[in-house]
Amino acid sequence: MSTRYYSNRLSAERLRRVYEIASPRVQRYLNAEVEHVLTYIHPNHNVLELGCGYGRVLTSLASKAHRVVGIDTSLVSLQFGCELLSRSTNIHLLQMDAVQLAFADQAFDVVICIQNGISAFHVDQHTLIEASIRVTRRGGCILFSSYAETFWDERLNWFRAQAIAGLLGEIDEEKTGDGTIVCKDGFTATTVSPERFRALTSGISAEIQINEADESSVFCEIRAL
Repeated sequence: MSTRYYSNRLSAERLRRVYEIASPRVQRYLNAEVEHVLTYIHPNHNVLELGCGYGRVLTSLASKAHRVVGIDTSLVSLQFGCELLSRSTNIHLLQMDAVQLAFADQAFDVVICIQNGISAFHVDQHTLIEASIRVTRRGGCILFSSYAETFWDERLNWFRAQAIAGLLGEIDEEKTGDGTIVCKDGFTATTVSPERFRALTSGISAEIQINEADESSVFCEIRAL
């Protein structure tokens, strides 16, 4: 159920509505993630975003990068994004699975997977990280983010607002807790803790840093060697 939500139920205009109803604190979190990512991007960079949806952050990335590629499994969201981003000449959208990237080795300078994509994709997280490293040049950077534990109340209230708006199923309050949100229609949203990020990257030959942004995001920053 969770894997189909973002391809079917939460796609295109409905996905945009998710962000429109976000509280000011959640909006700050969303903006802070993008601002953090932008510090890693330079004018000559080729950038890949995994799980780009309709392209919510691509314009910001493209304002600093040479070229930006956004991939997603939802064709509906990508088609919507093509309409919204039609004037941007350095943004390219492709339908693709993040664990089966059809790019050459070392094709990108920066690869990003933000707003808890590493959990939201519901794919093998080791495989996702390895696929991202493969397409990143030596010395390049891969950025994964998840929710900080201190952001739980704001995150839960945001998901409750989405449920009230009919964008998600009703929250199962009894099963929801400890970083996991469960809806009565089967949708589940988890997180990746700093400890889990360290475990996921422990055997990888790369420079790893775990940082927090805005007391709302945990970033795992991987420097490819």
